[in-house]
This record gives sequence, structure tokens and C-alpha cells, in this order.
Amino acid sequence: MNNLLMLSRKKQDWETPQILFDKLNEEFYFQTDVAATKENSKCSNYVDSETDALSIYWGNLGTIYCNPPYESKMQNAFIKKAYEESLKTNNKIVLLIPARTDTARWHDYILNKEEVRFLRGRLKFEVEGIPHKDAAPFPSAVVIYN
Repeated sequence: MNNLLMLSRKKQDWETPQILFDKLNEEFYFQTDVAATKENSKCSNYVDSETDALSIYWGNLGTIYCNPPYESKMQNAFIKKAYEESLKTNNKIVLLIPARTDTARWHDYILNKEEVRFLRGRLKFEVEGIPHKDAAPFPSAVVIYN
């Protein structure tokens, strides 16, 4: 079993590769990262676990970037929250998530609801700004709620 696969079950806050974030940011001009820590935030405005993005209104946060924790229950909660907030606000919300299209969350909150961009290959997430030596054990997608 590779190191990333073992770590992926323990580590939930995989840092978005900077090159991918920069490319998305050029298009969307993100204002707030809603699933971040001080160490891995991609925006100067961010919401951490103490503030709890799942319990606040996102309408005043501007254009939102979200790479949610990778534990299944947290993925479910963040994707549902992003979908529901997209119905209440005019904010763009962009998610970086595993492309697990067989899950209920994909069918309930993503498919045929908003734009999906599947990423080619497997991402190399970062740890403290340095790309991990192994690629992720899953494909990824960018979901855009307008």
C-alpha cells in the first residue's frame, strides 16, 4: 500500500496543489476559502474548523473556494452545504472533490445541477506547500455552483 493511501485515511486536510489553485483563481477570483487552516488556506480570508463553515451563511463571503476534508461524512456535509448555499446566494462556489460519481452526494447535489470539470490524471496534493511524492488514490473533479 502506498504512503499516500495510508495517510489519506488519517489526514483530512490535503492542500490543493498551488498550480491548480492559481489556474482556478485566474478564472474565478476567489475571496474566501471555506475549508481551510491557517497553514493551508489559499485565500487571505478563510473559514477554519473553529468558525465552522457548515454552520454559517456563505452569502457574504464573495466567491468561494472549497477543498473540503476528505472523510466521507464531511464530504457529504460540505457538498450539501455548497449546493444549498448556491440556491440562496449569487456567489460562485467552486469545490475540489474526489470524483466519486457512484455516491449519493453526486446524484443528489451535483449531477445535472451545476458544472463539473473532471481533472485528467491524479492530483499530487501538497503538504506544507510541497507536492506529495505520490498521486492521490482517486480521481478529482472541480464542481462549480453559479
